[in-house]
Amino acid sequence: MARTTQQTSRTETSSTSVPTPLPQLIDVAALAEHLGVKVRHVRRLVHERRIPFIKWGHLVRFDPDQVNAWLEGCRIEPHPPRPG
Repeated sequence: MARTTQQTSRTETSSTSVPTPLPQLIDVAALAEHLGVKVRHVRRLVHERRIPFIKWGHLVRFDPDQVNAWLEGCRIEPHPPRPG
């Protein structure tokens, strides 16, 4: 009887849960165009592991949200003006 209850609760949980939408991933060429750099530069960033990427088999893809967060982390704010 406990086994049946366990199976029922799993079914109820899976039927009420909403699947999480997958992010739209972009490829190397699209990211290079977005950043205004050459494809070779993006591939070098991937090789040096300086940019977040997803490797699926031989494919390299990027999550735009992760890339935007990475860019924000690279931002250098200007110094405040010196009192004068």
